[in-house]
Amino acid sequence: MAQRVAVSDGANKKTARVRVAVRLRPYMDNQDEKVEGPCVRGLDSQNLEIINWRNAAETVKYHFDVFHGEQTTQQGVFLSSVKPILPHILNGQNASVFAYGPTGAGKTHTMMGSSDQPGVIPRAVREVFKLVKAKNEDEGWDYSIGMSYLEIYNEKVLDLLSPGSQDLPIREDKDKNILIPGLTHTTISSFSDFDKHFIPASLNRTTASTKLNQRSSRSHAVLLLKIVRTQRSPPHRQQTGKLYLIDLAGSEDNRRTGNQGIRLKESGAINLSLFTLSKVVDSLNSGTAIRVPYRDSKLTRLLQDSLGGSAHSVMITNIAPEYKYYFDTFSALNFASKSKLIVNKPFTCETVAVLPVKRAREDREAGGSGTEPQKKRQKDERKTEQGGSSPSAHLHSPSEPSVMDRLLALEKLMMNCQDKEKLSMLKDVAQSRKEIQELKEKQRELESKAKLFSLLPGEKLSDKHEPAFKNSTAPLQRKQLNAKKQQAVVQPMQVSQLKPLQQLAVVKKQSVCVKKKERKLSDQVESPDGKENIKENGWESQLDTSVLEHSRQKILHVLNSGSLKELKGLQQIGDKKAKLILGWREIHGNFIKVEDLEKVEGMTAKRFSSFMKANILSAMGK
Repeated sequence: MAQRVAVSDGANKKTARVRVAVRLRPYMDNQDEKVEGPCVRGLDSQNLEIINWRNAAETVKYHFDVFHGEQTTQQGVFLSSVKPILPHILNGQNASVFAYGPTGAGKTHTMMGSSDQPGVIPRAVREVFKLVKAKNEDEGWDYSIGMSYLEIYNEKVLDLLSPGSQDLPIREDKDKNILIPGLTHTTISSFSDFDKHFIPASLNRTTASTKLNQRSSRSHAVLLLKIVRTQRSPPHRQQTGKLYLIDLAGSEDNRRTGNQGIRLKESGAINLSLFTLSKVVDSLNSGTAIRVPYRDSKLTRLLQDSLGGSAHSVMITNIAPEYKYYFDTFSALNFASKSKLIVNKPFTCETVAVLPVKRAREDREAGGSGTEPQKKRQKDERKTEQGGSSPSAHLHSPSEPSVMDRLLALEKLMMNCQDKEKLSMLKDVAQSRKEIQELKEKQRELESKAKLFSLLPGEKLSDKHEPAFKNSTAPLQRKQLNAKKQQAVVQPMQVSQLKPLQQLAVVKKQSVCVKKKERKLSDQVESPDGKENIKENGWESQLDTSVLEHSRQKILHVLNSGSLKELKGLQQIGDKKAKLILGWREIHGNFIKVEDLEKVEGMTAKRFSSFMKANILSAMGK
């Protein structure tokens, strides 16, 4: 069966900080604004400054991984910021590139470009095919490339490769990987094949005209490239890498864009998702956040791998030089400055895959040397493909039905041999207890009659006997007493008292016999309150050694493997003690012997003795 393993990048756990690049687009054709000059300017390849809005004579300086000035080409942006992270996806790791910035700052141009100036997306796809081709020539791996394309519009995930689809859910698997069930995944074999699917899908993206941009993106677009490489030779390892190329919609000031109606609703959804993105960055940078709000928007949920996750991430922040964009530019630079502090932890996603064995080649090499028949080998091969392992791997497996049946029969036979003597003894004890209970009931009945007959005619009951008649049988007993009195009046004294005295003698004799039989059977005495208690001295010596040892082992088994409910099922173990036992077991391991229970907090030697006595006797009585 295929097994997933996470392999860290390097000997130690390697971390990768989010790389932040800033791109300043050129001035738009507006002479009036050009007279004012730009509000932001670059200092070198990594530093820039913006005028301080509180004091125009001062500037605020920023430092990033890369700064792309107005003259930087599409090729320059790709080579310095995007190309270095692409080899990671061919080694089973994830990578992410997303453009951020206000509307009209040039994000879509950076990511998409044009036919004569292609952007990051077409250049990255072309580079991936180039890397795969180079790898195929000198390594023993087979590569497969697939693509998916979606947009997040008004907090709905829509499949751009399948325009008629409905809102798709975003899920997370057991390995913390983000996935979208139902999203179209198309296998591509060349860049032209990619273009054939990507260009029509791009036309399905939602755009509209605003005062600041003639073709403003009204949604976040995400292109996903999935590269799977499989080792040709055993053990046929399989590594899966993903590349996210994301063109974010820009934050908008509705007072400047003039949005109304549908445009206003769209900008509200865009600004809300970008605000949630800012909260996620703040939570990651604080280091003390209990919960990072990834789930507060579809965008941040999708970027969970890219920000604080397992991807090599690059954020290209696009800004505009005009003064009318000043506050948007200032906010974007502050967000970019916080984002570069985020640290991701990339790892290799690897699966050991069982592939069909090429039997034909082996047959030719073997030359018919007398191995298994061809049909049987084909059958085994099909089992290998379906079950994930060869039939020989299960030859001695304990889960095989015939072996399991034999083990169960053997266990049953052993249990029968060990339990015959124990069951017989338990039956004798139960029968003795039943006989003792019956004799005690008869004794109480006879003693109550003896007390009645011992009273002389005309003598009234004393106060000390009154509580015995304060029950439902009191009227019947009074009726019997009146009948005896009437009999005493009719007959002579000697005759009326003879039978009661004889009966009293018999009662006393039976009482003595009952007590002797009780001591003989169970060595028990009756306490003043009517309850049966085992004698304190030497109660363990009255039990059979094998029965006692079996009970102790049973209690030890519950202490070592029992759940909270099973522990509470023991005598004298409540919720608090059960939790203490679980805590002790988690820290120190299993109990070696039942006496180790005294090491648990609150369990003294006296309580332990009472605990063992109660549980052993309870087990015998069941």
